[in-house]
Amino acid sequence: MRARINTLAHVAAFMTVLGGLGWLLMRGSDSLNYPWHWERIPDFIYTWDEQGFTPGPLLEGLWVTIKISAVSLLLAFVFGLVTALLRLSDSFVGRFLARVYLETIRNTPLLTQILVMYFLFAPLLGLDAVTSGVLALSLFEGAYGSEIIRAGIVSIDKGQWEAAHSLGLSTSQTYRKIVLPQALRRVLPPLASLAVTLVKDSALVSAIAVAELSKQGAIIVARYWLTFETWFTVAALYLCLTIPLSLLALMLERRIKVRS
Repeated sequence: MRARINTLAHVAAFMTVLGGLGWLLMRGSDSLNYPWHWERIPDFIYTWDEQGFTPGPLLEGLWVTIKISAVSLLLAFVFGLVTALLRLSDSFVGRFLARVYLETIRNTPLLTQILVMYFLFAPLLGLDAVTSGVLALSLFEGAYGSEIIRAGIVSIDKGQWEAAHSLGLSTSQTYRKIVLPQALRRVLPPLASLAVTLVKDSALVSAIAVAELSKQGAIIVARYWLTFETWFTVAALYLCLTIPLSLLALMLERRIKVRS
């Protein structure tokens, strides 16, 4: 009962904040004398005629964003896991390479990394704009994901390592059968939050002409001058992606707390 009351209170607080933002928006638009044309926005999302359903540029851009985010998230997990294992390994070369990767990625802007990947490495490797953007996003988010995964591994009690070695398990077997299954369960909530960040960061690949959601929105604004309507719609579409991920992170965090 108390949990339900807390949930209703949170929903009420969210609606109050949303209503306040809406009121501020209306007051601001009145002072700007901006001519709103919301009736034109649905055509940029989809059309329905005799030929059936046709996605508009915003829906097509949303689909590109979903694909970029999904592939980047998978690769970021791989990069993060490998980097975390290298940092915890006994190999000096492995630890050195992992450290160089982390410090380089975390101390330079993502936009710079995307541009460097596209204009410097893509011609050498024969990569297109989408692949370059996915690789840059994966490397960037993988660096932060590696610290999350490493923290999860370190949190496993050392007694479990000793017990595994006493049973004759190798280091790789201990990681695969004992440590990683427990560590990954613990880091699922922050990894889900990282996925939210990745979805939002994917907008930066528009700088290399990838026709994702933000790029499509910019094209519509440039052609039709529907500035506020377009960007508010783009923001709402991003929310449709990020809110479920945020709820998933919250659900995972609560489930882990209950089990512990």
